[in-house]
Amino acid sequence: MTTQAEGTRTVAGRDLPPPGRWRIDPSHSQIEFVARHMMIARTRGRFREFSGTIHIAEVPEQSSVEVVIMAASIDTGDAQRDAHLRSPEFLDVERFPEIRFRSTGVRPVADNRWEVTGDLTIRDVTRPVTLDVEFCGVATDPWGNLRAAFLASTEINRDEFDVSWNQALEGGGFLVGKGVRIELDIEAVREAEQEAQRE
Repeated sequence: MTTQAEGTRTVAGRDLPPPGRWRIDPSHSQIEFVARHMMIARTRGRFREFSGTIHIAEVPEQSSVEVVIMAASIDTGDAQRDAHLRSPEFLDVERFPEIRFRSTGVRPVADNRWEVTGDLTIRDVTRPVTLDVEFCGVATDPWGNLRAAFLASTEINRDEFDVSWNQALEGGGFLVGKGVRIELDIEAVREAEQEAQRE
């Protein structure tokens, strides 16, 4: 459900944040993932350190987004498992400290939903992905900053990024599923015009 607030604009019947450069606020955002364990259960984790910018254009389809995730900040709530995920068998964070996403296209779909296509880089392997994005509204915080919220998700095959470690199960199947669902809950702050121009 979209929250109407001062500053929201409407383009072709769709609610949108005003144009400008928006900085992702990591303290009010989450980047999480879900993977299958032993073919039956789900394991959920998150990345604690990330940054990014969203450029909202006058013409919405010309908007773009860039995100950088620190791979070593992975957190599943289990120290031993997290150490394994940081190792060369998975993310190999010593050699590849960053996970990157850079959009290549934006197009509207139903209601306030958008498809954002882009290049995802993990372990220096870059593959195209498509994010299903929902604009959730804008609001002004107590300090006068305009904030926008977005939900996004995609699914990847980790084998395509050379994150292919696994272990066969006696009863058939594998310990870790190949498919990984990525879920983003993003809050972004609109930068002042002079601040955006300095970059």
